[in-house]
This record gives sequence, C-alpha cells and structure tokens, in this order.
Amino acid sequence: MSAKPYRDRRHQRSAQSSITSETVYDDPYWFGVRQFLDELGVSYDSYTFPLYAQALTHSSFTYEFKPKDWDNYERLEFLGDAVLKLVVSEYLFERFPHYREGDMTKIRAVIVSDAVLSKFALQLGIEQAMVLGPSEARSGGAHKVSNLACAFEAFLAALHLQGQTTFIVDMLCDLIADEVTKIDLSKTKSNFKAALQELTQAQGLGLPEYDTLREEGPPHNRTFIVQVLVDGEVIGEGNGKTKKEAQQQAAKLALKCLNVPVDDDEEDEAAMDIDIDGGVSDEPYDDRPF
Repeated sequence: MSAKPYRDRRHQRSAQSSITSETVYDDPYWFGVRQFLDELGVSYDSYTFPLYAQALTHSSFTYEFKPKDWDNYERLEFLGDAVLKLVVSEYLFERFPHYREGDMTKIRAVIVSDAVLSKFALQLGIEQAMVLGPSEARSGGAHKVSNLACAFEAFLAALHLQGQTTFIVDMLCDLIADEVTKIDLSKTKSNFKAALQELTQAQGLGLPEYDTLREEGPPHNRTFIVQVLVDGEVIGEGNGKTKKEAQQQAAKLALKCLNVPVDDDEEDEAAMDIDIDGGVSDEPYDDRPF
C-alpha cells in the first residue's frame, strides 16, 4: 500500500478541532483508513466508517489532541482478541482432528502473539492507515510490534460489530495457514512459556514472572537457574545454557504443577525466541524469523 499524500498535513491538526462520528468521515486525517478499507474490499458508509476509524486510532492521538467525542482502539482491542482466538481455535480444531488440547493451545499461543499479529498487520497494510499522535508518529509508532498487533485486533472487532463474519474468517484463514504450518513443523508448539501465559491469563492470574536466581559455571559455559511465579507464587524452576532455555524449562514444570499434560520428550526449539510476553514490546517490527 502506498503512502498517503495527507500524512504530513494530518499531524498539523489543531488540538481544538472538533472530532465526532459525524465529521470523521470527511476528515482528511482519516484518509488513510478509507484507502485501507478500499484496498481490502471492505464496504462502508458515513454511518459505519467511524467504527473502522476508531479501530485504527492509537491512544497517542487521543492523548495529544484530547478530542471530547472520540475514542481510541483500546476497547475494540479487547473484543478483537476474543474474535481472533475463536476463529483461530476453530481453524486449528478442524485442521488437526487428532491433536490434543495442549498441542492446539501451544500453536494458538504463538499465532496470537504480538510478533505474529504484527506480521499479519503489515501484510494487510495497517501501518499506512494507523492514526497516531505526532510524537508517536515521529518515533516510528506505525511499525512498533505492539501497536501493529493491537490495531489488528481492534480492526477484527470493528469487522465483527459490522457483521462481517465471513470476511473475518476468510481473511484470518488465509493469513494464518502458512504460519500454522511453520509452527507445527518447527515444533514451536512446544513453547511452554506461551502455553503457560495463555493458561494463567485465561484463569485471571495475570502474566507469569520469571526471575533469574543465579548463574553457575565459568563465563564460557554458563548455566542459568530461573524460577517462574504465578500470582506471586513460585510454581516452577528450570535451568539452561541461556536464560530463555531456563525459562522454558521453568514454564514446563509450572504447567505440570498446574496439571497440564506435557510430553517429557518435547524439544525446546530455538524458535521459541518469539516475543510472546503479553504484547508489551515497544521495539519496531524486525521481521523475526521462526
């Protein structure tokens, strides 16, 4: 998707400018959203457009301009996360009829991670349509992993609220098919950290916390000992030649402690370096390989 001619002028908006669902349709600040929807083939009009525009409005915009009658994508992101997981879950359920719950959960945890969602967002061209505050735009906010992932989920929510179920399913299945194959073949489904995170969040226990207890051995042959805490309680301890390997082992033991079936012969692959820690990365997208 090509850059929009309005991008530079959009950031000269006055903080006193009125922004409402009635005025946003013809506002050049959201020209990129209209172009984005047109290229995807999403129909809209002056009544439905504001929801799509909100789905691509970053919190930096509402923070810097403080519009009285306009919101950012954060509430929509909450709904979009549920829509995403439902579609991905059904896809995995139908594609892998012989996989156990644990196998499908591990694949889904990687698919819905910020690292992967940001790739999907870039494939759609969301970075060209995102509406950012001037400061966030200057810092490369349109290419930050967390911003891309959040906008992607919010866009799914907007489609869902407009009754675009078939469009959502078709789009997501096209996006995730190859990624699911890579994850399955590379054994990234053995990402114990991802599985533990999904489990604790589903149970309302928050994100797991990993603490490095100590390092043993000479500098050229270090062993790291790491413990994982859930809701403030230590439930697993692991060791490895890298901190990430130790964290994976700690998460594996934690899953056993929480009565989640884990295969003892599953390998901990290097592909587990994917950032699945709750979507908090502020680094620009770097096309991390699987």
